[in-house]
Amino acid sequence: MIELKNIRKSFGSLQVLKGIDLSIERGEVVSIVGPSGAGKTTLLQIMGTLDAADEGSVVIDGTDVTRLSTKQLARFRNQNIGFVFQFHQLLPEFTALENVMIPALIGGSSHNDARQRAEELLAFMGLTDRATHKPAELSGGEKQRVAVARALVNKPAVVLADEPSGSLDSANKTELHRLFFDLRDRLGQTFVIVTHDESLAAQTDRTIHLRDGQVIDDETTPAEPADASKPAPAKPLMEAPASAEDAPIGGTHNDPTPTAPTPADGTPLPDVGPIRRNPLDPTTTPETFLA
Repeated sequence: MIELKNIRKSFGSLQVLKGIDLSIERGEVVSIVGPSGAGKTTLLQIMGTLDAADEGSVVIDGTDVTRLSTKQLARFRNQNIGFVFQFHQLLPEFTALENVMIPALIGGSSHNDARQRAEELLAFMGLTDRATHKPAELSGGEKQRVAVARALVNKPAVVLADEPSGSLDSANKTELHRLFFDLRDRLGQTFVIVTHDESLAAQTDRTIHLRDGQVIDDETTPAEPADASKPAPAKPLMEAPASAEDAPIGGTHNDPTPTAPTPADGTPLPDVGPIRRNPLDPTTTPETFLA
């Protein structure tokens, strides 16, 4: 589903990636690990079309993204790639529901369709009762669950996560990691996760080890025996969470405040009253909104 061939990237005289070849199958949860400076985040950014390789090709779901124009890349990214960052990057002026809706509105969905999809995802996350709350009113774990819902709203081919649990305490890490595997088991969602968390990497289907800009190991986790107690695949999103595992996760976290994006086509954002910035600033484009 994702094919990277001979990916090379340098910053000045520093060669960060040195001919990476990597294949990721649909429905896999793959972790990328390695020491600081190994090229993990750079590789993830190239895979997510946020940066371009100096050499090589990136094919996602049959599309060679290295051949797309800037405008085509923005559209492809919005429709096919979801992002989850270490810091949630939710927009402070908007509620949880509105934050989840925004990528769908930018992608051209109607307000009603975007709202319905966002409500389904928040219900799946166990956050229905938090939908009208703004980020400042949510715990750290709840913010990250909203960020995951936002990443999923356009039904992407892959979700790319860069240290998604790095800002959470141990209890919230466990809950967020379980959520990733629930989404894989129930929805067949593909995840590529950059992490320093050894416990998370040990649970993923494969672990890619990077060092000095090269893949030094591609380790497959042995399959577990079938367990009837595990969730059945493809559970409908409209069903409310059925167990404590799907309950909202707690914890608090103070993190950076991002700035608001705006659809270039003028699609109206949800009516949330006065905000600090002009949401229809024509200099702001969908390319600035990454998830």
